[in-house]
Amino acid sequence: MKKSDLIDLSWDEFDELRDPRPAGNDFDAVVERAISRRGFLGGALAFGSGAVAMGAGVFGSATSARAQAAGFAFTPIDIATDFDIHVPEGYAWKPLVRWGDALWSEAEGAFSPETGVSVEMSDKVFGENTDGMELFEVDGKQLIAVNSEYVNPKINLPADSEGMPKNADEVVLLKNLQGVTVMEVADQGEGYAVVVDSPYNRRITHETQMTMDGPVAGSDLVKTNADPEGMSPKGTMNNCGSGRTLWGTYLTCEENFNGYFGATGEFTLTEGFERYGIGGEGRYAYEKFDERYDLSKEPMEPNRHGWITEIDPANPDSTPVKHSALGRFKHENAAMTQTADGRVVVYMGDDERGEFIYRYVSNGVYTEGGSTDGLLSDGTLYVARFNDDMTGEWLALTPETTGMELAELLVHARMAGSKVGATTMDRPEWIAVNPLKSEAYCALTNNSKRGSEGMPVNAANPRETNDYGQIVRWRPEGEDHGAETFAWDLYVMAGNPAVYDNAYGGSDNVTPGNMFNSPDGMAFDTQGMLWIQTDGDDSNEGDFAGQGNNQMLVGNTETGDIARFLTAPNGAEVTGLCWSADKKVAFVGIQHPGGSWPDGDGIPRSSVISVWREDGQAIG
Repeated sequence: MKKSDLIDLSWDEFDELRDPRPAGNDFDAVVERAISRRGFLGGALAFGSGAVAMGAGVFGSATSARAQAAGFAFTPIDIATDFDIHVPEGYAWKPLVRWGDALWSEAEGAFSPETGVSVEMSDKVFGENTDGMELFEVDGKQLIAVNSEYVNPKINLPADSEGMPKNADEVVLLKNLQGVTVMEVADQGEGYAVVVDSPYNRRITHETQMTMDGPVAGSDLVKTNADPEGMSPKGTMNNCGSGRTLWGTYLTCEENFNGYFGATGEFTLTEGFERYGIGGEGRYAYEKFDERYDLSKEPMEPNRHGWITEIDPANPDSTPVKHSALGRFKHENAAMTQTADGRVVVYMGDDERGEFIYRYVSNGVYTEGGSTDGLLSDGTLYVARFNDDMTGEWLALTPETTGMELAELLVHARMAGSKVGATTMDRPEWIAVNPLKSEAYCALTNNSKRGSEGMPVNAANPRETNDYGQIVRWRPEGEDHGAETFAWDLYVMAGNPAVYDNAYGGSDNVTPGNMFNSPDGMAFDTQGMLWIQTDGDDSNEGDFAGQGNNQMLVGNTETGDIARFLTAPNGAEVTGLCWSADKKVAFVGIQHPGGSWPDGDGIPRSSVISVWREDGQAIG
């Protein structure tokens, strides 16, 4: 395979080249045994007497009356296959910010519809491929912190580079277009816009100086030539989903960091490198121009990435902190809540086929206005086991349970999870915690390798190839997120009932009127509605016929009803969601669009859009 061909692979395909996942998938086997006992596909898998009724025919006709009965303040929309955004009648949208838009006045006009932005302006504009984001209120201002997950070199680099950097400056360009943006936004009379030159505006890139805390800080596993003390890593990369702390800071999640490293000379392919998909050739050729990414010169540098990183949006001079106590893996997002006695809980998914769901529980207690020292550096990391009787347990990852030193088990959390017998999952993506009751949801986006390439199906498995995905939820024992056990079920199994009348058609709350594939991003609004964003196949052909472009749906977790709210341009993923302070505007991320969206000509631009109700009422 040519070097440039790596750019065209999805991250899942890239990882498959590096590290084929373990044979078998425990979670599918668990689901199958539960289905055979409880008849999920014929009705509902639900919690006890508070059963969720997932009635057949939900939104088959997509009527306004049915939507209102389910608590939706909109008429569900049909699929779309064009290169535009569609929202329900009575709603409107406009771009808030696009890749290349200026954050400071010196970068005004820096973007070219033919060539993008220059190296000199690349850290002064909004980044590429927007992903997770959160809104913060600071001294009466509204600030959005938003990730830029990765780049599209064939678009971002000069045409003569043919999709691969050919010098150090072009590597710097790619580095600067990724990371995190903090920006002030305000309604300036014609809708929300970025406040250019706001003192809160900030870019955090692969070059930004960080610090590390927790048990791994200072360990030999993170010491490099540039940082022999192992305390000061540089940069945050492949920032996917996000989270927010109870005390008002931003959590950015480092996901597919493995693809940024390669080697120009000999290096040792360790067990840790293999499990995390790190090899001798990076996706972006960083290793050719920056020895920090060269495994033959800095073999410990990859261990300094793959963490949850905390950023204070209120203080643009603050140093981001990588929290090693939360474990190192391909973090999708971070969902924070509290135990009954006030300790901090962070739920996290590891987005790769056959990996795990994790939970961190602090030793200290959080009280509003109190000290937060140690809350994300002193605690215990757990990994989930899902049992086939619809119960589950959190397995502590400690030196006693794993036989590994504490710093080692945190750096190699995947290997620690395997040692204690955690349940492998189908790409755990976003986790969302219901604000109105003690339950959490995780989007398991898909696993196309089920039943092939060394991953055999279980005898009772109804979906040999899981191209559609599902959403699992759990309720902690005693309604306490600190409990060691939980009950679980499935909120939805995505599918295509227009093509299949069997398990591939999905659960009963999936119909031809609301079907989708590959749930990815999720967020709860203040009313307890679950907003679901997809990142799947938008070919509208074969198994995906009738499903159209990627979309954002809203789910009622009491009734099981799901309705389509927004459709994205063809080629795009919908990812990232937050609301204005008054809840009247939703900010939605549109990543890697096709065509020439949103400008109508020139190269496509990943963007954040604002969506609002035309009657001025709250949107969620």
